[in-house]
Amino acid sequence: MKRFALYLLLLALLPASALAQVLAPEYTVREWSIHDQKAVFATVESRNVVPARVRINGTIATLSVREGDEVKQGQVLGVVADRKIALQIGGLDSRIAATDAQITQSRTELGRVKALVPSGSASQSSLDKAQSAYDVAFNSRKALVAEREVLSRQIAEGRVLAPVTGRVLSVPVTAGTVVMPGEALATVAEGDFVLRLEIPERHARYVHKGDTVTLDAPEVSAAAAPTGTIVKVYPEINDGRVRADASVKGIGDYFVGERVRVWIAVDSRRAIAVPAGYVAHRFGMDFVRVKTPSGEMIEAPVRLGQTTPEGPEILSGLKAGDVVVRP
Repeated sequence: MKRFALYLLLLALLPASALAQVLAPEYTVREWSIHDQKAVFATVESRNVVPARVRINGTIATLSVREGDEVKQGQVLGVVADRKIALQIGGLDSRIAATDAQITQSRTELGRVKALVPSGSASQSSLDKAQSAYDVAFNSRKALVAEREVLSRQIAEGRVLAPVTGRVLSVPVTAGTVVMPGEALATVAEGDFVLRLEIPERHARYVHKGDTVTLDAPEVSAAAAPTGTIVKVYPEINDGRVRADASVKGIGDYFVGERVRVWIAVDSRRAIAVPAGYVAHRFGMDFVRVKTPSGEMIEAPVRLGQTTPEGPEILSGLKAGDVVVRP
C-alpha cells in the first residue's frame, strides 16, 4: 500500500509529457513553445563601490587595512594626522589660560567697584567699565574654547571610517603619504554581489526582470547556486550592449570582476519535442517509431536539437500530429 501511494505521488510530480511517457505506449506529437538559450559573459560586481575618503589635510599616521580585508561599517581604516593642529591647540590652551587670569582679575575688580558704589566712593561709570571688562574677558574665553573644539573635531575627523560593510578592493596609499581632503584612502565594495551581464542589443528586448539565468556548470563554485534571477535591466545601450544585474546566492567567494559564462533565454519559438523515452539511438543515429493511419509501424530517422522540459527537440523527421510509439 505504501509503495502504491509513493508511486502515485511520483506520478503527480512528473510533467505532462513525462507522465504520458510513463502511462501511454503512444504519444501524439505536438508543438511546444521553446526558449532559445544564449551564452553571454557576466562579471561579478558589487552593487555599490564606495571610496573611504580623507576629510582633512595631513599625513597618514596609521593604516590598518589591506586589499581583500573584510570591514564593517564604521570601522577605522586609518588615521590622518596634522602636526600643525596639535601646535594650534597648544597655542589656544595658552591663550585660554591667559584669559582665565583676565577673568579672575576683572571679577575681583568688579566686586570691589560694586562694594564702593553704594558709599559714593566709586561712580556708576566705573562700575559699567568693570562690568564690560569682565564680559569681554568671559566672551573671549568662550570664543577660544569654541576654536579649540573645532581643532579637536578636526583631529577626530582624521579617523577614516569604512562607509559600508564589505570587502576592501584597493588601498592606493601607504603610511606616511601626504593626503588632501577628498582623496580616497581605500575603496570598499559593498558585500551584496551581483552578476552584471553584457547582453547584445538584438537580444535585449527578450530579457526582463525576473527571468532566470543559468551559470555554466564548470564555472559554478561549490557555494554558488547554479541559477539566479535578473533583478535589474539598465535602460541604456552602450557599445551595442545592454547591462543587466542578476542575483545569485553564494557568489561572495568569487573575485570582484571575475568573468562567468551564463545562459539566458533570448527568444521563444514554436517547435516539436517528444519525451526521451520515444527516441531510440542505434548506429550513431536517432530513430522514432511512427504509427501510420493504417496502423503500420515505420522507423523514422530524426535529428535532435536542444533538450527542453518536454524532451529533446525534433529538428526534422516528424511533424505535429504524428503518433509515435515507444520502442
